[in-house]
Parts: sequence; structure tokens; C-alpha cells
Amino acid sequence: MKTSINFKAVKSDSETHNFRKKTFDYIRKDLTPKNEYWMEQKIAQRIQNIEAYCKEKSGRKLQKNAMPVREAVVVIKENTTMLELQNLAKRLEEELKIRVFQIAIHKDEGHIDKDTKEWKPNYHAHLVADWQDLGTGKTLKHQSYHYSKMQDLTAECLNMERGISGSRGRLEAIEFKIQQKEEDLKVLEERFNTLKSEMSSTKSEELVVKENDFLGFQKIKTDKTIANYEKAFRSYRSIIQKNKTELECKSKQIIELSIKVDNLNKEVQSFKNKYSLLLTEPNIFASEKKKYLDNVMNVLEKEIKFSRYRFPKVDRSDRETLISEMGKIAEKVSEENHIPFSAFNEIFKDSENSVRFLSLLRFGNENLNYNNEDFPIQKKKQGRKF
Repeated sequence: MKTSINFKAVKSDSETHNFRKKTFDYIRKDLTPKNEYWMEQKIAQRIQNIEAYCKEKSGRKLQKNAMPVREAVVVIKENTTMLELQNLAKRLEEELKIRVFQIAIHKDEGHIDKDTKEWKPNYHAHLVADWQDLGTGKTLKHQSYHYSKMQDLTAECLNMERGISGSRGRLEAIEFKIQQKEEDLKVLEERFNTLKSEMSSTKSEELVVKENDFLGFQKIKTDKTIANYEKAFRSYRSIIQKNKTELECKSKQIIELSIKVDNLNKEVQSFKNKYSLLLTEPNIFASEKKKYLDNVMNVLEKEIKFSRYRFPKVDRSDRETLISEMGKIAEKVSEENHIPFSAFNEIFKDSENSVRFLSLLRFGNENLNYNNEDFPIQKKKQGRKF
């Protein structure tokens, strides 16, 4: 089996659903006793603690659009244990600082297969986690490789195969759906053709009612035979119409899914082409690099203006003090926006940029000509290469 883990903002009714505080029409009550639950703290209490810690640590309230508590649905096996999930929670905290404080294993959800009428269980677990960075008091900042790491840890801890990531995974998932729909369509077509053939097959003989007359000869009872045929025709017409509708629906779904696959293939090819151009065409690489640095400079400019607004009375006449403050601003922008610090070194290689941003920080006006040499910004720890 393949597993996956996907975190989203926790819902207001999460505990009601996860801990089965009320009954739901989509679960099997006879299987609910097989569920398992673990809770360290309630969500409402954890959010209060997070807000208080953020205020204490950063001096600011938690942002309104922050998602300090998140919930993941994890695909599991029938025999997955609570211990395995708690081990996963431990690894998430150790390697990604994600602290899980609620776990619910659900074995009472699923669906009835339309064709086989068999119960198809949907084994999964809900992990509710604290997304606060204990170092800053703010929410954790993760990049794409961190989310990939989550999938690796989940597969490792649950002893399951890792799901496919990215566009390739979505593409294969849709192609799999198309294959399923085509198989369903084939079954429906066979059923449809069987019903039509039965209308003209020897089974129709079973509808004929014969009775012996007073001489012992068999004769067809017209009224009863006609009644049987009328009943059979009504039944067959109803079934054929239903199957015809299902056939049309399945065909439409296959067409829609095929369009999605085509679009995803184009998307994947577009990324490949762009990546190839970036690697082989110096002019295109330079153009993309300039766009990126322009975006970084826009973010930096906004933060400099915000810093002057917050601390208008700071004495910035000393050059070393000014450089130190600018370095802290650059580090803040780098950390909060996941920008390699080498990008700032690249920006400040240009003396015009140095003078512009230095003037903006010192005087609040970038047009003032502040006479200064090249303005180096060097981080204590070496950043990633730009």
C-alpha cells in the first residue's frame, strides 16, 4: 500500500469528527469500536497557549491569517498501530519541529462497491499538530523539500510505500482514474448488450404460459403470456435506460479526465522546456535572474520603510550602526520569505543599490544622494549560493 500525509488548516468541528462525539451517516457504527484515539490537549486550549506564547516571545499578536494548528489525514493499513503513529509524530517534531498533540485512527469509514456490493474500507488517521516555531513564536516556515520529507518519514514509520509527489503524482492519479472509468464502462457495456440480447433470446420462451385443455393438449394462455411480456418489457426498459444513462455519464467522465491529463502533460512539458532554457540560454537565465532580484528588492524596500515607521527616532548617523541595521533587515526578509541570503549580497554588489537603500533607511528618501562607498552586507553564517 502507498501512504501519504497532507496538512491543512484544522476545521472547527475537527474534534467532533475525529473523536466521534456524534454519529455520522457515512460511517459504520459496528466498526466504530475498532477506532483508536489519543489526545494530549484540546484544540481550543492549544490555540490559547500559542497566542500567549507568540505575544510573549515576539511582542506581537499572532497574525489573523496564521494557521497555528493544522490537521493531516494519513493513509494507513488495517494493522497500523497507535505506537507507529506516535513514532511518526516524534520524528516530525525532531526533524521538522511539528508537534502533534492529537491522533485518531478511523476504521469505520468507507463505501459499498456498486458492482460487487462489497465493503471497501478507507483506513486513515487524523493528526492534529501545533505549527508554532518555539524559537520565534511565529508559525513554522517550510519549503517544498520539507513537505517531501514528511512523505518520506510517513512511509518509513508506517512501513508503507511512499506516494508519488508533484505533477507526476497527480498525472498518474488521473490516468488511474481514467483506467478505472474505462473498466467500469466496459462492464456497463457488457451488461447493456446482455440485456438487449436477452430480449430476443430463448429466455423469452419462459414468458409464454401454456396450459392443458380438457383433451390434454397444451395451448398458449394469451392473456397471461401478454401480461408476462408487458411486465418483462417494462423491467428491461427501465434497466436499459438506467444503464444507458450510466454509460453516457461514464463516457463524459472519461472525456473530462482525459482533458485533465492533457493539460497536466502540457504543464509538465512547459516546466521541462523552461528548465532546459534556463540551463542552456544565458540571456534567458539573466532575464529570470533580474526578475527574481527585482522582486527581492521590492520586498526589501517595503521592510526598510516599515522599519523606519516603527523606529523613527533611531539615530542612524553612524555608518556602522546603519550597516548593522540594514544587515538585520536583510536577514529578517531572508528568513521570513525563504530568500537565499546570497541574493542580498548580489543586490548590494551594485553601488547604486547600496546608496539607494542606505539613503532610504537613513533619510526615508531614496532620492537623496548619500555619499557612500560600496555597501557590503555579509551574513555571519554563509548562505546558499545564488
